[in-house]
Amino acid sequence: MGFLLRVVVNALAIMLAASIVPGISVDGVVPALVGGLLLGLVNAVVRPVLIILTLPITLITLGLFLLVLNGLCFWLVASIVKGFYVAGFWSAFLGALIVSIVSWTLTALISDSGKVSIITR
Repeated sequence: MGFLLRVVVNALAIMLAASIVPGISVDGVVPALVGGLLLGLVNAVVRPVLIILTLPITLITLGLFLLVLNGLCFWLVASIVKGFYVAGFWSAFLGALIVSIVSWTLTALISDSGKVSIITR
């Protein structure tokens, strides 16, 4: 349940990024859902390999190169999914930044079982 919720969160974040960033467009809900699913798989499989391969650059830039890797992974997903378009690197960079912020915020509020946990005092 939690995985499907995260796919939906990624899809909504992709649609939000498409509405904010000029170089990103999504043709509908289905390409956004496929993009969210594929983005989750790329972040789980490809991104760790890229992090290990680019570790020296990441250390030299004090971790800022990870933002570039996020943009490249976002661009990769857009190049694979039909109906999900990214015009260039800077659009991918900004889109990945928006998707990361939205998914990080919502993942912090949603547990693996799909329950919403809002801390109140």
